[in-house]
Amino acid sequence: MPAARDFRAIPLVDISGMIAGKPETYGDIAAQLGRAAHEVGFIYVTGHGIAPDLFADLIAATDAFFRQPFDVKMRSYIGNSTNHRGYVPEGEEVFAAGTKDKKEAFDLSIDLPADDPEYLAGNPLLGPNQWPDLPGFKDAVSTYYRAAFSVARVLMRGFALAVGEAEDFFEPYLTKPPSQLRLVHYPYDADATDAMGIGAHTDYECFTLLHATQPGLEVLNGEGQWIDAPPVPGAFIVNIGDMLEILTNGRFVATSHRVRKVKTERYSFPLFFTLDYHTEVTPLARFVSADNPARGRLVAGEHLFAQTVQSFTYQKERLARGEISLPEKSVGLSSFGQEARLTLPRG
Repeated sequence: MPAARDFRAIPLVDISGMIAGKPETYGDIAAQLGRAAHEVGFIYVTGHGIAPDLFADLIAATDAFFRQPFDVKMRSYIGNSTNHRGYVPEGEEVFAAGTKDKKEAFDLSIDLPADDPEYLAGNPLLGPNQWPDLPGFKDAVSTYYRAAFSVARVLMRGFALAVGEAEDFFEPYLTKPPSQLRLVHYPYDADATDAMGIGAHTDYECFTLLHATQPGLEVLNGEGQWIDAPPVPGAFIVNIGDMLEILTNGRFVATSHRVRKVKTERYSFPLFFTLDYHTEVTPLARFVSADNPARGRLVAGEHLFAQTVQSFTYQKERLARGEISLPEKSVGLSSFGQEARLTLPRG
């Protein structure tokens, strides 16, 4: 495998041994995950065990939601929530380049009851989901969320082993993490040209577990070249996020990525897997040295919230009105990954 600066392809790792609970396979799988996370930051993951029917049901439910009239979708507008859940209309989300993307989305996370203490205390990312009044939608999406979350938890065990810890190292920090699932819809666009769609960015969490229906995703290598990452049948796309880059003091790469503008209608379902809101993420001692000093720390939920506030129009408006504030020591967008290492135009 080439070094991260010049990779041309994304490695594939079969995690079926870990899914099936075969400890004799864990070491080899963890080594493959660790190597891919270091050299590329993106991984095709097979052997996850999710039945095709769950993907089909998710796509059908998502399609039914986005086919509704705009005013019906806006009844679930994300700006109506206090914990960042609901419908995201086109142009609501803006990345570091300042571009508005031709997409719409529906955002949800762990569905906690309305009397959850964190929600009652005003936690900006925890609490109940804002579900639309659409038959079958909640059931299909919730079923997929639970299945994908279970796979992500297994991957977290693999990454724990890959960084030299016990496989259950992260378990105490996964009690009710605000791991967000996005249902993203790129409408058919006859006028689309082969240009950037979603602005170049890293993901803010530990890693992302992605299922997509069409090509369009591109990954930035260390030479500033964009590499295609099309869907592979039966595989998730996994990419390392900011928190694992911090935890490994830069050994794992939060690889910058973007979505090209394509004519074909496309659905994308990223699960952004993170740690409990109040978890402090600092570099593990084994990755810190005189030649590679510690790169700082972050609080998982605060980092996620800060990046969200800087990306969403309704949050920026709340910030300007003084209704919310950024956590202390928040970093700007695109502070991690290859974009942070390279001087590149963001357009």
